[in-house]
Amino acid sequence: MSKYTDYSFQPFLQDAIEKLGFQEPTPIQKEIIPLILKGKSAIGQAHTGTGKTHSFLIPIVEKIDASKKEVQAVITSPTRELATQIYKELNKLVEGTEIQTKLFIGGTDKARSIEKLKTQPHIVVGTPGRLRDLTVEQALLVHTANILVVDEADLAFDLGFINEIDQFASRMPEKLEMFVFSATIPESLQPFLKKYMDSPVHIKIGEKRRVAEGIEFIVTPVRSKSRKKRLLDVMAGINPYLAIIFANTKSHADEVAKYLEGNGVKVGVVHGDISPRDRKRVMKQIHELEFQYIVATDLAARGIDIPGVSHIINYELPDDLEFFVHRVGRTARAGLTGIAISLYEPSDEDALVRLEKMGIPLEHKDVIDGEWSELKERHARKNRTKNENDIDAIAKSKVRKPKKVKPNYKRNMQWEMDIVKKRERRIKNRKR
Repeated sequence: MSKYTDYSFQPFLQDAIEKLGFQEPTPIQKEIIPLILKGKSAIGQAHTGTGKTHSFLIPIVEKIDASKKEVQAVITSPTRELATQIYKELNKLVEGTEIQTKLFIGGTDKARSIEKLKTQPHIVVGTPGRLRDLTVEQALLVHTANILVVDEADLAFDLGFINEIDQFASRMPEKLEMFVFSATIPESLQPFLKKYMDSPVHIKIGEKRRVAEGIEFIVTPVRSKSRKKRLLDVMAGINPYLAIIFANTKSHADEVAKYLEGNGVKVGVVHGDISPRDRKRVMKQIHELEFQYIVATDLAARGIDIPGVSHIINYELPDDLEFFVHRVGRTARAGLTGIAISLYEPSDEDALVRLEKMGIPLEHKDVIDGEWSELKERHARKNRTKNENDIDAIAKSKVRKPKKVKPNYKRNMQWEMDIVKKRERRIKNRKR
């Protein structure tokens, strides 16, 4: 199907899709929608910003029988923010219909959640822990639901939620239609997948395009300054709509935020140690554009949706470069452009080389008093040394030790080698 109008969706769903402004399905939507409509389990492997949320929401809504007052689909996501985001998009599709939806996430009153379940909804969205609790207490009756969606499965595994998902998935029908979405499929996730999925279709989207288009990648050296002071230099050289500053650990994120606040910068902080109330408050402030800068860790940032990010600043490069892809994927979305700036030290050179091998074009720049300037290629010194070594080898091969050694022969040999070296340098310069 090349257009959404080519599908035979119910009129209310076609109207909702049109209202959202969707005309052509994205690559993952083209692959996943028919599979869900046919009831064929699948693994959708795609990075952020590929349209995967609607790839499962649209066909699920199409399959719901509103006349049956029972749970027909369960959708779980590892963080409250992601679950809430999915729920909001779901309600845009079912608005004005008899399809009932409910959201159950941690950090809310469980007794009130149980009260809501006196009438079972058609579609349930929630975090793994809360869905597990409601199922165990037999408030949420999932045995009637034959569709299970596990979103951001690798993140759920990283956060230790697979066991919770297993506990309520085991109460669902034996012939379960299961759809797993994940940026990566780690080997450690395989036992869980094999338990519930029999020969699923594996869809991989965007393997060749590792990072979003429209991003300018800048690397800038820390040099003799502290990393925090260098961060301030970078911030003086940009005027972002919204920038996310990534740190590798929660403690580093707190240190950076405290330092910036001490320098008069209002920042939001997002990481796993923030209380549910503070996290909710910060997210509200972010969506109301109270911050120009947000300091975050990788796992926390993967679990939230922040619109309008114009800049990504890698305060430090991640140990796992897969997270670099996730980080920069937060900008240049919905056809917009973005800038990703990474601070680096000599010890980061190996990581930068690996990023270049991943097809990421790095621009080497410096920023002084808010002004950016091009720097020499990072490899210039290494290449210069390599060229000199090559020239030395050529000179040694052309100037041989005489059979009969005479006084001052070493000085004469060196003189001849210097002549050869000068000639080789001229030849290389002309070629360049």
